[in-house]
Amino acid sequence: MIENLLHSMLALGGRILTQGRLSILIYHQVLPEYDALRPNEPTVAIFDWQMALIRRYFTPISLAEGVRRLADKTLPSNAVCVTFDDGYLNNLTLAQPVLEKHGIPATVYIATGFSEGKNMWNDRILHLFEQRDLKQLNLPGETIQIPEQDDARREIAYSLLRKSKYLPPVQRDAFVDELYALNPQVVEAQSKMLTPEQVRQLAALGVTIGAHTVEHPILAVLDEQQQLQQIRDSKQRIEAWLKQPVEHFAYPNGVWPKDLTQDTIDIVKSLGFSSAVITNWGAAKQETSAFALPRFTPWDRSKLKFHIRLLLNILRHKI
Repeated sequence: MIENLLHSMLALGGRILTQGRLSILIYHQVLPEYDALRPNEPTVAIFDWQMALIRRYFTPISLAEGVRRLADKTLPSNAVCVTFDDGYLNNLTLAQPVLEKHGIPATVYIATGFSEGKNMWNDRILHLFEQRDLKQLNLPGETIQIPEQDDARREIAYSLLRKSKYLPPVQRDAFVDELYALNPQVVEAQSKMLTPEQVRQLAALGVTIGAHTVEHPILAVLDEQQQLQQIRDSKQRIEAWLKQPVEHFAYPNGVWPKDLTQDTIDIVKSLGFSSAVITNWGAAKQETSAFALPRFTPWDRSKLKFHIRLLLNILRHKI
């Protein structure tokens, strides 16, 4: 009873203070159960109460509506958009039924190069550490011991992710390929990603499909021609799959100005997108560029903290 009252008070404050500001949430996966290697990914149960809270206390709208109403000053208070990056299969099998249950629109950004059976580079690295019977891992020039404790195991895995994230795609993939060549006892995991047919299924269910490059590179490390190819080709592939325009784009990793440049934004504009999202925290205002819309990741596992953080994000830079 007390918690419901606090939620109601927060919602009332939000209606007063958040007019004209759009909060965009970023997810990647929704998992059947907790994964120690992916601790920030919500389970179905957590995602369900998060969406229930958003439906009850906020105003969930589609990204297209949010961009349009932000520009024409008709944005409702407590406005929230839900987005997913990369194109995981569980966006269709686990997340979409929850979204449909609560009547919440969503946008899923697809990295098209992983829609034909190959997992993303980061999941390939994490898969090595999912092998609980693997006691040591061969790296280029050294062999390391893999601890039993989840936290220590995860830290080693993420150190490899940090080492490879900013490499150009060819070098990044070669780095991961070498890890598997040095550890032939580990069999690659089945694909976790949506196929083109499954992308069509998701779109048919009312989910907006956006582009997220072909190979998910950090665009700032590429030259302009390579950036153009990555962005244009992902857009064109999805348009071929869906037989409809793709109007929304997400910059991989997406931290401005570390991961993208003004040239990147200009390329996105030139290709006819109507919006693009970054991963800097905060909420968009009318003067925010539609090609650099901020997003944030909600990670709280209690309803009240989740609600408070959502509100604080909408108010970010307000004062």
